[in-house]
This record gives sequence, C-alpha cells and structure tokens, in this order.
Amino acid sequence: MHLSFIQIFACFMVLFAIIDIPGSIPIILDIKAKTGDIESGKTSFVAFGIFMAFLFIGSPLLRVFGIDVSSFAIAGSFIIFLIGMEMVLGITLFKYGSSGGGSIVPIAFPLIAGAGSITTILSLKAEYQTINILIALVLNMVVVYFVLRLTSFFERILGDAGLQILKKVFGIILLSIAIKLFLSNTGIVLPHAK
Repeated sequence: MHLSFIQIFACFMVLFAIIDIPGSIPIILDIKAKTGDIESGKTSFVAFGIFMAFLFIGSPLLRVFGIDVSSFAIAGSFIIFLIGMEMVLGITLFKYGSSGGGSIVPIAFPLIAGAGSITTILSLKAEYQTINILIALVLNMVVVYFVLRLTSFFERILGDAGLQILKKVFGIILLSIAIKLFLSNTGIVLPHAK
C-alpha cells in the first residue's frame, strides 16, 4: 500500500464530479418535502457501505446475482427516470413511507451511490491504489454528510419559488441523465447523436 496525495486528490475530484452532491440538492429538497426529513448520517453510511462493497468485491458481487455492471446501470436509470418524472410532473410515484423514508432509496441509492459512481469506483481500482481511493471516498462522504445536514439552509436561501423552478429544471436534467445512462448501457445509438 502506497499513500499518494496526488492519487487521493485525483480520486477525490473524479468521485466528487460523478457523485455531484451539490447538483443533487434540488432533488434532495424535493424528497425532503415529501418525507419530512432526511437522515443525513444514515444516508451517508449506507452510500459509503455500497461504495465499500464495490471497492473491495465489485464485479464478483454482481456476478453472485447473475448480473453485470451494465444491467445494474440500466436498473439505476429507471429509478432516476421515475424521480425526474415526479419532479417535472409534480406527481408521486414512490411511496417513501414515514419520516426519513427517502434516505436510503432514492438518495443513498441511486443518487449518491448510483450506477455511474459505482462504475467509476471499479474503473479507479484499475488505475489507483485501493488505500488512496478509500481516503478519497471517505472525504467525499464527509462532504455528502454536510450537504445533507444543510438542506434546511438551502431551503431558506432558495424559497418556495426558487425551489419550484429548480425542481422542474433539474427534473428535465435528471430525465436526460437517465436516458443517456440507459442508451449507453444498451448500445442503442440515436440518429444524429454525438
């Protein structure tokens, strides 16, 4: 095992960009409005557990269930698509249950520990030392935890009108991400796609 600050920084930046917790704030606020609360510690811990499982046993874990990374990504794309539909149409498709019901699904998975970030973990493992990826992952989970803890602060800054606008815009972006994730893992190529 070899500690490298350059590797840690590189892994941190890649994971931060893929997890994109700042970009998920409108989605998290929408889920919070439906469930009443987000359990930041529980959400961060579950997402970290998913990442750890894939960091150490990755592809063999999926093979136990007879699935590959692409199938996993397609399943995640369906969940992301449905969340986007909820946001754009103002409907409720998920039954979140009691307070904190959205903390695990869909926030911990697939928003934080989604198909893209899990695939990234598997890719990073081929390039960097495991200890450096692990440290970068822990640092990212600290950022995730604090962003989740500060959801009320973001609500106050944005206000109701700001939240509604962001919800619709990010809903469309989420739909686009879901479609791209689906297409890239099925091999379907759209005409005129670049």
